[in-house]
Amino acid sequence: MSRDLPYQLVVSQSQRITPNMQRIILQGQDLAEFKTDDEGSYVKLVFPVEWALSGDENAKVIMRTYTIRKFNPYDLTLEIDFVLHGELGKHSGPASTWAAHTKPGETMQMFGPGKVKAASLEADWFLFAGDMTALPAISCQFEKLPENATGYAVIEINSDQDQQLLQKPEGIDILWVINPHPDIDNTVLSDAVKTLPWLTGTPSIWGACEFSNMRLLRAYFKKDKQVPRNQLYISSYWKSGQSEDKHKIIKKQDSIAEDSA
Repeated sequence: MSRDLPYQLVVSQSQRITPNMQRIILQGQDLAEFKTDDEGSYVKLVFPVEWALSGDENAKVIMRTYTIRKFNPYDLTLEIDFVLHGELGKHSGPASTWAAHTKPGETMQMFGPGKVKAASLEADWFLFAGDMTALPAISCQFEKLPENATGYAVIEINSDQDQQLLQKPEGIDILWVINPHPDIDNTVLSDAVKTLPWLTGTPSIWGACEFSNMRLLRAYFKKDKQVPRNQLYISSYWKSGQSEDKHKIIKKQDSIAEDSA
């Protein structure tokens, strides 16, 4: 359940789980209001202004959106996974820079959670497509699928070492696609999805990735494969070369144009 006041949390642990993914565990008594059903939903994290980019120097607060990977109601902890960007240079935003440097004991404010955007379970088979920013959400959805679920997951990662051991139904096949430059080569994910054999029956499609890839996938699913709206969730989590705030504006404009088409 979302609330108006921010959750006051403390960094409990910071772990590099793969070369390009940092797991931050946040803890706080405020999390007594959380539920395990909130796993996979999004929250807004408030970052210290000192982590601002050059274009954000006048910002009073810096808020970024992340997925709840795990919630432990006994320890009152949240796990949130952050994608790290290269050598944390000019292409690294305030969130990933903070995640790479934060230490246990540092504080964090958080708003949310928002509504879980999950794949429809009313389907004969499933297809998940996402890059590393979507990996936490895909991981959460795997754990909520029926045991007999079948289908695919195409996951774009920066390197072979970024593969994770995920809990999933045996019938879901994972295709790991390597793309060391997702900010430049932004058709790799959609190209890989289009190579998959299309299964029979009603699909449930869930995708989240970079904006350009999202548009390619959306067109493929809606126009080429005629997937019904209620069986398709496709979203962009980021846009190459744009801050989250600018991406939100572009994303809204695109959504309006798509709905009116």
